[in-house]
Amino acid sequence: MPAVLVVHGGAWAIPDELAAASVDGVKVAARDGFSVLQRGGSALDAVEAAVRALEDNTVFDAGHGAVLNAEGEVELDAIIMDGRTLASGAVSSVKNIANPVSLARAVMEETAHVILTSRGANLFAESIGMATVPTDTLVTENERREWKRNKNYVTGVMEDFNSQLAHDTVGAVAVDSDGNVACATSTGGIRNKMVGRVGDSPIIGSGGYADNLIGAVSCTGHGESILKVTLARLILFHIEQGKSLADSSRLSLQYMGDRVRGAGGAIVVSPSGKWAATFTTERMAWAAVDHDGLWYGLNPKERLKEKLSQ
Repeated sequence: MPAVLVVHGGAWAIPDELAAASVDGVKVAARDGFSVLQRGGSALDAVEAAVRALEDNTVFDAGHGAVLNAEGEVELDAIIMDGRTLASGAVSSVKNIANPVSLARAVMEETAHVILTSRGANLFAESIGMATVPTDTLVTENERREWKRNKNYVTGVMEDFNSQLAHDTVGAVAVDSDGNVACATSTGGIRNKMVGRVGDSPIIGSGGYADNLIGAVSCTGHGESILKVTLARLILFHIEQGKSLADSSRLSLQYMGDRVRGAGGAIVVSPSGKWAATFTTERMAWAAVDHDGLWYGLNPKERLKEKLSQ
């Protein structure tokens, strides 16, 4: 079974000054995740490694590089899901955790729950000895400037979404050599969001879903819109009906646009190793590694390729 890993760095109107860094970031993350598969690691291990790489990169709004809420605080969300068992773990509104995707995996593997939020999630992190960081270290100077420029939620969010500048979630999907699929999604949310706001990223069936019988999806875009149409599961529904991965993604994103005027993107992988990266925003940084090499893109219909370095 051919192993495949696909990552995205968020679907939004990525400005030219961030374009190269965004593409470089997803390419590095894709290589990191695929190297896990090459060593015989599971799809679950691979998506965690890829998303950790994206969380560590300040170009993206997840972990390091997170945006600030209305009170100037960091609130991070993440999910991870194992397509073999349908086991899932998620966290929302967590602080001082550099890699919330790993905390989400711990929720999946070490508790009887699927989602832990806010203080409870942080207490759980403390109980298992997960390393914490000063929350200030997760915030860039550029984000502090942007937050001060737009201090209230209504103005900030509406300006961002009207210009498609607020879709910066990261994610990964993978299939390993045993045919197991997995997904992971992580975000810092929306700049100037209300305190306690939770978007689609940590919600099973919306921000991500993985099922060995169908495939794995990680979504990005306007969280409230994605939640309303349960985008990840909607894409998989179309795949179940016999449509291709790309068509299923396009139909679902088009439905979200028509029904609730939401824009976004998705990456998908099937148990047989097929994959797709689709978006309705101006740009989405994505990269995929399969037996043919490293594929990547940023603009609509862009599909570039380079050889994997040995």
